[in-house]
Amino acid sequence: MREQTTGPEARSLGATRVVDVAVVGGGPAGLAAAVSAAEAGADVVLLDAAGQLGGQYWRHRDDAFHEPDGHGHHDWSVFLDLRDRLGAASRTGRAEHRPWTSVWLAERDGDLFRLRTTPVLPAGGTTPAPGEVLARRVVLAPGAYDRQLPVPGWDLPGVVAAGGAQALLKGHGVLTGRRVVVAGTGPFLLPVAAGLADAGADVVALCEAADPRGWTRRIGTALRQGAKLGQAAGYAARLARHGVRLRTRTVVTEVLGDGRVTGVRLARTDADGLVIGQETTVDADTVALGWGFTPQLELPLMLGVATAIGADGSLVVRVDPAQRSSVPGLYVAGEATGVGGAVLAVAEGHIAGRAAAGAQPDPARRRDVVRHRAFARAMHAVYPVPRRWQSWVDGDTLVCRCEEVTASQLRAACRDLGADDPRSARSLARVGMGRCQGRICGWPAAGLLAHLTDREITEDDLLASSRRPLAAHVPLGTLAALDRAAPNEEATP
Repeated sequence: MREQTTGPEARSLGATRVVDVAVVGGGPAGLAAAVSAAEAGADVVLLDAAGQLGGQYWRHRDDAFHEPDGHGHHDWSVFLDLRDRLGAASRTGRAEHRPWTSVWLAERDGDLFRLRTTPVLPAGGTTPAPGEVLARRVVLAPGAYDRQLPVPGWDLPGVVAAGGAQALLKGHGVLTGRRVVVAGTGPFLLPVAAGLADAGADVVALCEAADPRGWTRRIGTALRQGAKLGQAAGYAARLARHGVRLRTRTVVTEVLGDGRVTGVRLARTDADGLVIGQETTVDADTVALGWGFTPQLELPLMLGVATAIGADGSLVVRVDPAQRSSVPGLYVAGEATGVGGAVLAVAEGHIAGRAAAGAQPDPARRRDVVRHRAFARAMHAVYPVPRRWQSWVDGDTLVCRCEEVTASQLRAACRDLGADDPRSARSLARVGMGRCQGRICGWPAAGLLAHLTDREITEDDLLASSRRPLAAHVPLGTLAALDRAAPNEEATP
């Protein structure tokens, strides 16, 4: 029998409300988890740093000023259904959605989880006070961010993440530039390029480092994903209408410009990423780069979850078939368990939400997870980060942009100071010590150091650049207030 406390008289510990299930993240996985947990009878709060639901995948124009529009979105009806169901649960008091709320610290407090929050101020809004949520169980669905690889000139104004270019377009209708190069690896490049071209940008080059013909060795897995094949065909048709062709086994080896982007050097590569043949130059004012995604693991790691290296080389959270992590009461869903797309994230979210509420997950959802996870493994095998991408990096290339650490400085620290892993490089060369705290440079720095020491990236390498004392930016006054806070009253939840 599952334990629940749903009466308002039993929902507080001192002055702080205690909920059955706290869900962090309002994207596909978090939204599905919150809906499933509430519909299973749990008292749920959904904490989301964004102002409206949908996450990056279903990012859309501000509902306050624009009618909901599914143009350019897949599975838009799934989003609308989940949003409506969450709204229904909110009206009955079963669920609460807190937008503009960033969770910056997660702790255990006896049998409970304590999530400390800080407001994310919307433009023109007022600043509410920092707060906290106490929960019996937690579902973390933090999502991921674009993985980047350094190349000469990638710090020039006009270079953006592929996801950033798409977010500006979907969320605000803003083009990042007029002559755009889209480059990197993975199917995500196709919707980015197609969206930019449809909006009026001239996509002067669409460069894929891998060879998509690798799908021929995995044809069975591909055919079992008819919807994804249809999506790919749709992108291809849209790009063809704009005269954009996919250049395979082609990478950006240098971004050109003085003060801002004026063009790129492109090169053909072999299967390992080594340049073959002559480089060519293409004029452009914007470069959108995307090398897959890096799961956002600050909160899971704070709570001590077990991890592994995923199919794409990223650090991921280990979970069981019910999305349980190694920490009792903590469930993780979506990209944090391995990048695999929104359909997989929704299925994992539904499983995690019901399990966190003490209900049995739907076996059909589990079959969906198994099927889509198999497709994700095949996708990462077809679109890997090239093994020898380090060969594109010259000595003057910035690896850590925040602290302005170049590749030659990192190599010297490795050679002369023994900084042969990300932890020691952080101390001796300041890689990852700046504002982003290794979110951008952590993975490539680990790759460069592994290459310099002739080894593969290890789990410890990625843990060193993924653990952070705070999960989000927080005002100093909020930290100072922790010392002034009175001790918590003891109570039995």
